[in-house]
Amino acid sequence: MNGFHPAQRLIDLAEAVRTDPQAPREALAALLARHGERPADLTETAFSAADAAELRDAARRMGQVLAETDADLAAEALNAVFADCGARPRLVRHEDHPWHLHVDREDAGWGSWFLASGALALAQLLTAHGRVAWGACPAAGCGRYFTGTGPGSPRRYCSTGCATRERVAAHRRRKREA
Repeated sequence: MNGFHPAQRLIDLAEAVRTDPQAPREALAALLARHGERPADLTETAFSAADAAELRDAARRMGQVLAETDADLAAEALNAVFADCGARPRLVRHEDHPWHLHVDREDAGWGSWFLASGALALAQLLTAHGRVAWGACPAAGCGRYFTGTGPGSPRRYCSTGCATRERVAAHRRRKREA
């Protein structure tokens, strides 16, 4: 993956855990590697089964924030995450990444790191767009997480496929009721 995309990393990890609540350490490590984490930080010693469990718990918590549709409640949830993580901003540059903001403690474990970086990504979206610019797809049987940062009205569905299915189902319901 080119560049550094913390919001997409958040979505991908939260979605991986939503679809497989016991996503194995190896799958999580591979996903983190696709998002630019160094291989040395993803060995079984550096990223253990316990670290993977901590990361899964953090992804579940961030999934709850991703499902929040109200901006005020989302802001409260993000502030709670920041407080729980002891978040203090600092600029960091490592590997091939440009300078970027970290809000996790330097000694943070994988879960705390993910919570702090995910909350920062969502807080930046909330402040940039003035609204919740993410969601959990409300289409029947879906629930996939997404970001909706494009122009136009706020995105409600993860894809045009889900939006179309829901629109057709609503149309058929109205026809039956008429």
